Amino acid sequence: MNPISYIQEKLRLLDIEASQSQLEQLFRFYELLIEKNKVMNLTSITDFEEVVEKHFMDSLIIHKFRDFSQDIKIIDIGTGAGFPGIPLKILFPKIELVLMDSLNKRLKFLDEVILELGLEQISTLHGRAEDLGQQAMYREQFDFCVSRAVANLTTLSELCLPFVKVGGEFISYKSGDVHDEIKQSGHAVNILAGSKSKLELFSLPDTDISRSFIFIKKEKSTPKKYPRKAGLPGKEPIK
Repeated sequence: MNPISYIQEKLRLLDIEASQSQLEQLFRFYELLIEKNKVMNLTSITDFEEVVEKHFMDSLIIHKFRDFSQDIKIIDIGTGAGFPGIPLKILFPKIELVLMDSLNKRLKFLDEVILELGLEQISTLHGRAEDLGQQAMYREQFDFCVSRAVANLTTLSELCLPFVKVGGEFISYKSGDVHDEIKQSGHAVNILAGSKSKLELFSLPDTDISRSFIFIKKEKSTPKKYPRKAGLPGKEPIK
């Protein structure tokens, strides 16, 4: 099976019908990722089928739970190699997307991807969430904040919820058993003006990969003191 057909088949398992152009963009993204990965540590997953399953499908399965087909603003915090942001933008071109990361060389790669794929209404943002979340042009400006970043939910909530509009939602992509993490983060989420966390457990179709989404709705404005200064949300999580 050729690569385009393979991507198409996998997306259909998610009930996504992609155009030929979108399939070609995803495959070109894969090629650019693997080429750049030779000189920069972007991903430990390089096999084509694994990238499709563990990066592309994992990024896109959110559409089974939320509608990203409309004009909405999304920020991807700690985007790394562009996941979930780039696949979401390719398949749901109406979204306005900001890819945020603290490592500028990753963002320079993503700028190259954006240019090569001809993506519009998408930008990269260099900085730390602790700093940018206090700036008026980013604070409470987004309908959704998504993150696949590896950090505990208490820390992630402090980094991500300040970017979300009242009525919007923070979505954390997770693996493994997260029940204790949700329980331990409850007080922090409440302080940060989030609702009780909602958990969705699932397996990626045609794989044995178990994943979960944690949805936290923003109920009112986050207190001004959050996020705290750089490093504190990780070193001293809200108790």
